[in-house]
Amino acid sequence: MKAYKIKHSILLEHQNKFYLLEDNDWDPFINDDDLYEKTKRLVSSITPMDNGPDLIADELEPPVDGQEIWASGVTYYSSKLGREEESKEAGGSDFYARVYDADRPELFFKATKHRTVGSGGYVRIRGDSTWDVPEPELTLVITSNGTIVGYTIGNDMSSRSIEGENPLYLPQAKCYDGSAAVGPCIYVTDQPLPPETTIELSVERDNSVVYADEITIDQIKRNFTELVSYLYKECSFPCGSLLMTGTGIVPSNEFTLQHDDEISITIQPIGTLINKVR
Repeated sequence: MKAYKIKHSILLEHQNKFYLLEDNDWDPFINDDDLYEKTKRLVSSITPMDNGPDLIADELEPPVDGQEIWASGVTYYSSKLGREEESKEAGGSDFYARVYDADRPELFFKATKHRTVGSGGYVRIRGDSTWDVPEPELTLVITSNGTIVGYTIGNDMSSRSIEGENPLYLPQAKCYDGSAAVGPCIYVTDQPLPPETTIELSVERDNSVVYADEITIDQIKRNFTELVSYLYKECSFPCGSLLMTGTGIVPSNEFTLQHDDEISITIQPIGTLINKVR
């Protein structure tokens, strides 16, 4: 089951059929521990519509409203190595090795709706950064009670030149207007995604692919319930939250994003998140 946030309503997709939930607010809809069962009941009581794909094309919004977006760091071994390399001159590389092996994960605030774009929107690279990358991440959809009710795709845009200069600059490297993209939908399920689920990244420039890579989520060191438990230890989320689970795709220092690049991140069965760089 997929749930799309569109202008003034919610669109469900089930078995290639579309169901419009008119006059439904996103926050109470998504913040439901029984979301999967609720969506099943809804599609059984609503007549399918014909123009679902048109609504998605014309009225799609990022699947976030009152939810905070947080992110996890150094959850893949490749991320640990990349962070150590970028910060070694600043003397901070040892921090990443420590957090990779520590009991407590790295968690940081990423964005609210105001700084987030959906599929088809423009992400941004900072004007004071010289090395910028997309970070494709499986993203958990979590209720206010800490229940994982679905998944979406996240792009944790990152200014590696700023983060590498000093690990204390992480908020500036990660948090700015257009620094987060999520979507295109919420994949609603009562089952965990299989470990062979693949995250695929492609960056296109001037109609040519300039970077591509993929990784499976079984490479994530920490399990998702562990990440959620730490996030919810001392923080409350009245409308629920979204948690990016870290990236295992780390381009070398020879690659940096440029304006007008097109970033495509695919995770099946969720779909593809597509953004251009501004």
